[in-house]
Amino acid sequence: MTYLAFLLAALALAITPGPGLAYVVARTVAGGRSEGLASCLGTGIGGLVHVAAAAVGLSVLIAESAVAFSLVKYLGGLYLVYLGLRMLLRQQASVEAAPMKASGARRAFVEGVAVEALNVKTALFFLAFLPQFTTSDAALAPQLAVLGSICVLINTTVDALAVLGASRLLKSSAAREARARLMTRVSGFTMIALGVILASTRRAA
Repeated sequence: MTYLAFLLAALALAITPGPGLAYVVARTVAGGRSEGLASCLGTGIGGLVHVAAAAVGLSVLIAESAVAFSLVKYLGGLYLVYLGLRMLLRQQASVEAAPMKASGARRAFVEGVAVEALNVKTALFFLAFLPQFTTSDAALAPQLAVLGSICVLINTTVDALAVLGASRLLKSSAAREARARLMTRVSGFTMIALGVILASTRRAA
């Protein structure tokens, strides 16, 4: 049940229109599919930087204080609820392709790594999100590394699919907005439900 909840939450977040998705679509519009896919690979690598940092940092935290780590778990559950409410209250969700100039796949990759690795919101998300799905009967760092890597893989896959379908997404503004609103609502309700369940469920000692 815990792993199913994790996959649902990771997928819900991945399909929600946001800056990352907008960035790879903009790269595709500017330089074609090769730049778009290169930027996806870059943001994926940048996401793994946050996974590694979360695995090391939270492992140190649990070694120092089990109480502090438990607090992180409960706050993480509340954070999921907050994310869900913010999604539902958002007036308009869209994937805006900000104007960019073609710069080549190599530069798109490097910039993708930098954009994601320097994203503070991504760091906070992993610190709050990943501990919700760990157990105390196994080493913490490997669990965080595996869960985080799966999350990055799902997100990168969704970004890549967006790149491959960018031309269709950009053809109809009305259809794009309708799809974005639907995905945002589904993701919002999923986040709230999971946040409440995870924050209220007692984990095995």
